[in-house]
Amino acid sequence: MSEVISPFEPEFTHKLCEIFEQFITFNQVLGLQVDALTEATAHAHLRMRPELIGHYAHQRMHGGVISATLDALGGLAAMAAICARHRDEAPDKRLERFGKLGTIDLRVDYLRPAIGELFRAEAEILRLGSRVANIRMAFTDAEGRLLATGAAAYIVS
Repeated sequence: MSEVISPFEPEFTHKLCEIFEQFITFNQVLGLQVDALTEATAHAHLRMRPELIGHYAHQRMHGGVISATLDALGGLAAMAAICARHRDEAPDKRLERFGKLGTIDLRVDYLRPAIGELFRAEAEILRLGSRVANIRMAFTDAEGRLLATGAAAYIVS
């Protein structure tokens, strides 16, 4: 794990990133690495690898990788927002709140082919209710060109 920019306690940030990057095994397959967290956003990156290619002739990233990345980042943003809402609780207690987190709905718009070595994703909370979080996401290349956008709803309780 690399150094993550975060307003949360270092031990809490480390544990949340460990859950996201290592314990959620599919995120390991994708190669997701958390870069920054705030009370309402999550930022991460991934590198192109041969197993992520969807079109062999053009070396484009598979759309499912993009969709899964946006979904994962939306979930991480929801986790950060839930934690921010419950800062009065101990870090371990906050981490227990994710047991019921799940995607209700996900929409992805693919805007450009994902060709390159490095990609970034970000997610931003639009609304965190007591039961549902609404989040928007973006997937960009290393130069910051928008390749895909996403919008999702997550059950949070």
